[in-house]
Amino acid sequence: MQSDGFRVGLSGDFINADGSMKYPSFDLEALRSTPRVTIDFLPPCDPIKAELLENIDALILLGARLTADSIPASGRLSVVARFGVGYDSVDVAACTAKDIAVCITPDGVRRPVAASILTLILALTGKLVIKDRLTRRGPDGFGQARSAHMGLGLVERVLGSIGIGNIGAEMFRLVQPLGMKFIAHDPFANPKTAGELGVELVDLETLFRMSDVLTVNCPLTPDTHHLVNAERIALMKPTSYLINTARGPIVDQKALTAALQGHLIAGAGLDVFEKEPPDADDPLLHLDNVIVTPHALCWTDQCFAGIGASDVASVLAIYEGRRPAGLLNQSVTVQKGFIDKLERYEKISHREGQI
Repeated sequence: MQSDGFRVGLSGDFINADGSMKYPSFDLEALRSTPRVTIDFLPPCDPIKAELLENIDALILLGARLTADSIPASGRLSVVARFGVGYDSVDVAACTAKDIAVCITPDGVRRPVAASILTLILALTGKLVIKDRLTRRGPDGFGQARSAHMGLGLVERVLGSIGIGNIGAEMFRLVQPLGMKFIAHDPFANPKTAGELGVELVDLETLFRMSDVLTVNCPLTPDTHHLVNAERIALMKPTSYLINTARGPIVDQKALTAALQGHLIAGAGLDVFEKEPPDADDPLLHLDNVIVTPHALCWTDQCFAGIGASDVASVLAIYEGRRPAGLLNQSVTVQKGFIDKLERYEKISHREGQI
């Protein structure tokens, strides 16, 4: 540990132009009240510049990218705590090679994202947006026009999920009272967890064929990029819906747009896009059978408070020489360089606690 204590850097996108916190529910008091811990808000940049991290022990990262070129030469950086569960903006392999832990916040997003999926399920199948527009037309909206927009009842309908991990499992828990049948595809699934949730594990083609509502609940990796493509969308029922709250590039957006334009499926709910933000003239944004939100549907005060608390806990765990929760690159824990960092932090934080 350096003589100037334990320094925590926060990426510049946490701060408004006037210097105020962009998300007030992100409580930093636990860091501020810990002896020898100081907080630095970095200048806005994307990707993060290595020179900004030379004297930083822990980085809490919002939207900016951390690449291999972002890693400082000092060797001091010990943990990158991502504000959320997506980690495609972080070069995890480069961090691991430099004895840097990468943490995400599954506890903070589990319920908020699952609730967002439930919101889209109900809004799509109930045709909420269309009926809102009809009502705003006045008396005409209450006439024959509304008969053309019958919703889809959910009892005994099939809810499918690509992934049954942290968020996918929570989604199934939330949806239990709706009386749907559950199926999922996940090569890493725990059969015991699936069984407890009443989820039948199926192959990918079966998932697309059987689902009345198909949800995407997997991380973006080279293997999942465009996993939802034209060929697989063509397997879906014309009455089915696709929901993606995970990462945009998991879905081939051009293929999905064509399917929606041709009414090959009934509709889609998207909180994420292949390009963010999408262009204003993107044809997807002008379709009436899709609900779109700006990668923010789960954003609530409780969501950001939970995410922030998870990140702070991970940072303080490193400061105290402990293995943090939400650790993504588990292999780093057996590397001598990382072990040496934890031992050094533990000795200094313990000594500080005795003062």
